[in-house]
Amino acid sequence: MIGGGLAGLSSAVALAEAGYRVRLFEKRPHLGGRAASYDLPNGEHVDNCQHVTMGCCTNLEDFYSRVGAAGKIRMFDRLTFADADGRRGTIESSALPPPLHLAPSFAAFPMLGLRDKRGIAKALLTIARGGGCLPDSSNGTTMLDWLRRHGQTQPAIAHFWSVVLVSALDEELDRMGAKYGIEVFWKAFLANAKGYRVGIPSVPLGELYGGCRAAIENRGGEVRLRTNVRGIAVENGAASGVDFTDARRETADFYVAAVPHDVLPSFIPQAILERDPAFANVSRLRSAPITGVHLWFDREVMNEPFLAVLDRTTQWIFNKTQLSGARPEAGRQYLQLVISASYDLVSKSRQEILALCLAEVKELLPQARDAEVVKGTVIKETGATFSPEPGCDQWRPRQTTSISDFFLAGDWTATGWPATMEGAVRSGYLAAEAICEADGRPRRFLKPELRSEGLSRWWTG
Repeated sequence: MIGGGLAGLSSAVALAEAGYRVRLFEKRPHLGGRAASYDLPNGEHVDNCQHVTMGCCTNLEDFYSRVGAAGKIRMFDRLTFADADGRRGTIESSALPPPLHLAPSFAAFPMLGLRDKRGIAKALLTIARGGGCLPDSSNGTTMLDWLRRHGQTQPAIAHFWSVVLVSALDEELDRMGAKYGIEVFWKAFLANAKGYRVGIPSVPLGELYGGCRAAIENRGGEVRLRTNVRGIAVENGAASGVDFTDARRETADFYVAAVPHDVLPSFIPQAILERDPAFANVSRLRSAPITGVHLWFDREVMNEPFLAVLDRTTQWIFNKTQLSGARPEAGRQYLQLVISASYDLVSKSRQEILALCLAEVKELLPQARDAEVVKGTVIKETGATFSPEPGCDQWRPRQTTSISDFFLAGDWTATGWPATMEGAVRSGYLAAEAICEADGRPRRFLKPELRSEGLSRWWTG
């Protein structure tokens, strides 16, 4: 197993449970890949970026259970939105059947007018009746094109669609395929009453995945960190070993590359890249950035566990002090801000980003205006995810490859999901299933998605 991110870990854990002796190689000093934590000199832990799950992420939930992390996720039934005018709006479920379960709170949402809501309701009804699969969402259509075609107002786009989708898919509406945006709303907000629930780790990400190593090693496997792989050796169309930068080669019965899409081509022999489009086309996938901003205040400035932010560069604010359940040290409070698809911030200095985000926090949180920032830091992930551009599914390879005994895992592979933690786990499970099938020991790891309920079930049959 090459790569210790979520895709590699989920595949490794599943295979270990199935009786395989797994050896996992990770070049970093920690597991988790992009979902990782860093230790500060004072002993504090900082996640590279806040990661969340949702109720519709059935395979991620299963993976957390397998590695003993399910109890470290706090689930929330209420989503709170904030704007610079001090208004708060909430979205939460009611007793109505899907897709109407969120309708009462949506009707009272203060950041949208009657015309905005009427247009949104009509578009959501179209998505629900189509079961999240609409003919006019393909053929190169962007989400922004689809929304305009379906009569969405600018306030509706800015205060509703964009808030959800840019964060969920790490891409701007005019760059993302409509297919992906529509699927997000179907799976998370329309099909099932539990799909929209937000889950946030109550521990640092490094601790969240600590059980993965034990799940592998307790079954006779190995986890090796700080190990650099140079490439895959191929002989007579079959994988014959993994070559490392220290001139060492290790062999196995099966091999899984769970590495970022922009790294994979460097692992594959040039002759195979030239003749196999499944490998060569991976380079057509583009990357999108995410920026995390971390601020420590000398006092409590926020009461809510998290906020979705409207009309600002900052998109989400997470109250890390409250979410961790830790008692504030001398009244201090730690907030983490997240900006997805942060193209405009890539060229800015960390000082510029801190100043920009701090100004926005003071607009949104009045108690922060007189507070002192004890410290702050910025973590940029310039290639955080692959971009869900229109038509990018044609470049996403299956987990099986033309190289015998060589498999792929990663959220960028063909999973049926975009670049999410759920997608990464799905890819790991699918790779594990492919290995079991090739070994003559078929086994099912992939969990079904949430069932459609209420009217959504009736409309989709």
